[in-house]
Amino acid sequence: MLKQVDGVPVGPVHRATCHCGAVELELQLPDGIVRPERCDCSLCRRKGAVVASVPLPGLRVVRGADQLRLYQFGTHVARHYFCGNCGIYTHHQRRSNPEEFGYNVGCLEGINPFAIADVPVSDGVHHPSDRPQSRTTIDTE
Repeated sequence: MLKQVDGVPVGPVHRATCHCGAVELELQLPDGIVRPERCDCSLCRRKGAVVASVPLPGLRVVRGADQLRLYQFGTHVARHYFCGNCGIYTHHQRRSNPEEFGYNVGCLEGINPFAIADVPVSDGVHHPSDRPQSRTTIDTE
């Protein structure tokens, strides 16, 4: 978890906005930026954002809910939101954990995601939800 990035403190309640400012989020970040990462799935490779996580109640749309557009693909479980005016991805409800939002660290007020060293890349190509579950067979004979 990161409590500051390049000298900029991450507040326990931090504002995030899209580029044009039409969408504003309030994020509860008492532990700072938790688990910043990139993903190599087909969508994330294209948007290139550093994302971190908050529980669902930890993200509130303060302004611009009417500007948010929803994009879904594949299984249609994850819900990716972006500003309908400027096109910036702000957040998504995760497929791997629908009780969490992933949010675009680059949207955090004052935070430069390029200043975060060694951001890990998660394997979105082989998503955990796509992996076959181990099956146990019981021989009753």
